[in-house]
Amino acid sequence: MSNDEHKVEYTTVSIPKPLADKVKERMKGTGFSSVSSYVTYVLRQVLSSIEQDEKTKQAFTKDEEDRVKERLRDLGYID
Repeated sequence: MSNDEHKVEYTTVSIPKPLADKVKERMKGTGFSSVSSYVTYVLRQVLSSIEQDEKTKQAFTKDEEDRVKERLRDLGYID
């Protein structure tokens, strides 16, 4: 495989200067060398968390949820 096959394209995102300053403060002692690399890491973590939450929420279909609730009512756990 050539290096071109693994090349990642980048885009520029602007953030307010006060936010960039907060990011720089957060970066201290983390080993991140740039605001961009730190923000990229944070965004990946946030998106991963959101995706995981969405998967968790889809654990039951509406019908499955209704059956579970009905069973819990039958067992006296919920009204």
